[in-house]
Amino acid sequence: MSSVMKKDFAFENIPSIKAKTLRINLNPDIYGTFAEIGAGQETARHFFRSGGASGTIAKAMSAYDKDFSDAIYGDEPDGRYVTQSRLKKMLSHEMRLMEERISRETHPDRLFFSYANTVATIDFAKKYKGHGWVGIRFQLDPEQKELDEIIMHIRFKQNEARLQQETLGTIGVNLIYGAFYKYHKPIKLLKYLYDHIDHDTVEIDMINFSGPNFKNVDNRLISLQLIKNDMTDAVMFGPDGNNLLPATVLYKKNILALRGSYRPVTKVNMDMFEKSHDIFLGEQTVNPDKTIVIFEITLSNLKASGEIDEQDFMDRAKLLCSLGHTVMISKFQEYYKLVEYFSNYTKAKIGLTMGVNNLVEVFDEKYYRHLSGGILEAFGKLFFKDLKVYLYPMKNEETGQIMTSNNVKVHPRMKELYKFFKYNGKVMDIFDYDPEILHIFSRDVLKKMRNGEEGWEKMLPEGIAETIKKNNLFVRKEEEPK
Repeated sequence: MSSVMKKDFAFENIPSIKAKTLRINLNPDIYGTFAEIGAGQETARHFFRSGGASGTIAKAMSAYDKDFSDAIYGDEPDGRYVTQSRLKKMLSHEMRLMEERISRETHPDRLFFSYANTVATIDFAKKYKGHGWVGIRFQLDPEQKELDEIIMHIRFKQNEARLQQETLGTIGVNLIYGAFYKYHKPIKLLKYLYDHIDHDTVEIDMINFSGPNFKNVDNRLISLQLIKNDMTDAVMFGPDGNNLLPATVLYKKNILALRGSYRPVTKVNMDMFEKSHDIFLGEQTVNPDKTIVIFEITLSNLKASGEIDEQDFMDRAKLLCSLGHTVMISKFQEYYKLVEYFSNYTKAKIGLTMGVNNLVEVFDEKYYRHLSGGILEAFGKLFFKDLKVYLYPMKNEETGQIMTSNNVKVHPRMKELYKFFKYNGKVMDIFDYDPEILHIFSRDVLKKMRNGEEGWEKMLPEGIAETIKKNNLFVRKEEEPK
């Protein structure tokens, strides 16, 4: 147990903001700096107001002027200051000064921290709501050399700068308090970030934990919690398992998205990706250097019996990451919502790779009854942008017929609508598919695996079967080896 946990009082389960700051201020060991750019010193103000701040705050500053900020933290080549790289420079610089200027001989028990944020609040025209990066670098043991760190990105939803500033101050206090007193429960720490904040006032769309006290934290699972707790609509993580900010990944990019269950990822999934990717890169308006491929899983696809199986999610994530792919988890059950989301960040080309069965569902009216404009409203949002569907064929199990865009069966009322989009080049068949693998479905592979049947390994991409066996992936709890 750290010295923080040993030297403190018992407080309420959900303490007030003042109680949180006072608890930190009265702890003689916690000592650090506050550097806040763009929205005033809202977090530091809470600590000053609660009393006893001299025992906690070594320095509080706001280098609001860009020239001053550059002189302290270095300039930004792209001229952007509300970035993760800027936040990291701030945290590194301030922590280095703490270690240089506060003597360990005089203060052997001090637990240093550096809190920082770089934020842009709502503009005067109220067109852009504002966003920011918030983070803390800290130690939980005075002899700790490698520091712990929590970094997150937030999006404001309020329409007044003053309200956004107040929200930022509260979330800053919750982060600092959580870092020192809830670090051992990172998933709960995530929920505590919203203490005394309404969910509809701010969105947390990315957070990463790193450092020795978070070595067992998988940021992909943390990413899932953001969705589960209604903190955001979509999250992304890269092949290394760290969470990514969707806005940064998608900004002005050509996007090719593949939706699936990936339970597990099969040869068909990879064939769909490789063949559609080749076609996509061959499109006239697509720049390969500004293209991102997203393997997307909807939240509903992660639910079994109404609940999300976190271990099952992690098994899928590990396989996709092992293949070097960027993964997105979203709440968008309908494709048009996914396209709308992408369109927030790019005006470049968007491609959707899907199987024939998925296309049939897209043209099913029942998915659009909640819209006042019904399926026409949805399709206006889906196909209005520079979008194209790359259609992977399906083999009819009863007749053996290969189903493509030319013979797909949509509802009679939807036939003319379907023809309109097909003849306007919005749907393109993938012709150079592998006919030998059309019989492969993830659900069949999973069934064979769990029943101990042979041959399922050959249905998966190279190395995936070995990874599944080595890590006991997709094993039911009752089947886990003792």
